[in-house]
Amino acid sequence: MSSGTRVKISGAALTPYNRRKDNSSFRDWACSAFNDALYKSGLEHRDIDALYVASESDFFTLQLNPASVIASDIGIEGVSTTRIEGGGASGQLAIHAATRAIQSGYVKHAAVIGVDPSASMLNSDTIKKLYSFSFDAWTDGMTGVSATVLYALSFQSFLQRTRVEEKQLASVAIQNRANALHNPNAHLGREHTVDEVKESPLIAAPYRRLHCSPLSDGAAAAILSRSDSIPSNRKNAATIIGIGGASDAMHLGAREDPGHFRAKETAMNRACAEARITPDQIGVAEVYDAYAGAQLQAIDALSLSDDLLNDLQTERFAPTGQCPINLSGGLLGQGAPTGATGVGQTASIALMLEGDYVPALQPRTIPRYGLADTHGGVCTTSAVTLMEKSVSV
Repeated sequence: MSSGTRVKISGAALTPYNRRKDNSSFRDWACSAFNDALYKSGLEHRDIDALYVASESDFFTLQLNPASVIASDIGIEGVSTTRIEGGGASGQLAIHAATRAIQSGYVKHAAVIGVDPSASMLNSDTIKKLYSFSFDAWTDGMTGVSATVLYALSFQSFLQRTRVEEKQLASVAIQNRANALHNPNAHLGREHTVDEVKESPLIAAPYRRLHCSPLSDGAAAAILSRSDSIPSNRKNAATIIGIGGASDAMHLGAREDPGHFRAKETAMNRACAEARITPDQIGVAEVYDAYAGAQLQAIDALSLSDDLLNDLQTERFAPTGQCPINLSGGLLGQGAPTGATGVGQTASIALMLEGDYVPALQPRTIPRYGLADTHGGVCTTSAVTLMEKSVSV
């Protein structure tokens, strides 16, 4: 990276993403994810210099200062603590904050925890209402406009430009949930048919129920370390080589092309410039798929495809394709605890680049470069992280 300081992901872990019915809380899940990531890193509690906690909404946790509370729970009192919030991008933004802190020389080892009880804390109608406040609360949330409606409007514009067909849209949900069947941490592993997706209840055209990600609980954690301070047995850990963030106009009507995720394109360009690679070198990716169409919009904006329709037909993004996307199942299959999403994506890619991911989903040939991508709003805030496998893998 440009500063000369290499940042490695020395430890990574995810809890199951699901709807918790065991009376556990977000604090339990945060502890579990952190302990597993710390164990993998080979570090001790005393080695952690800073904690970054990603949590989208105080309404979910009912905790106004989650970072300090979690620091106490996991036994690292005395470290600097920061809570990061950026809608769906919260987890990835926390990864970015920790990366820059290490590059600055401020810390050697930083813990990043993403967590949200997005399923069990409140009823679904209340949660959906709160999500609508991720947009402009005055013009959208308080007027009854839902997240699904806004995403659907954006995707309608994308359809006019790309001519994606209903079968291809359905294939995203089918593939991601099929991947999730092999992921023991996944919320919604399923076998779907095109007809099943097409016949599910219409929510906001063209989106039907099976095009939408579930509400999930869960946590993910990553330990980021200076490469010269990492334990010797973790030298094969993946390296963060580029990060990028950007924003776009809040309102779709203010954008030149409401169907194009411009902020994601800008964030990707910035990350690639820092990493000194091009999008066509990416060999595996976890992208933000709150809705099936959003995955296609992400592929387009991230420049992972020069011919989207052809690449979908030739299964370029399938598990055995040139660039597998959302092997975890993505938000559609693995689940969507908002604060945990970006951290979980980064953790998953890091494990894949080490060759230590879920056996049934681990790429047989480990790619050199991987990508984790999230955004908040209808890509109003975007965050992209690029990683590289160790040459010793």
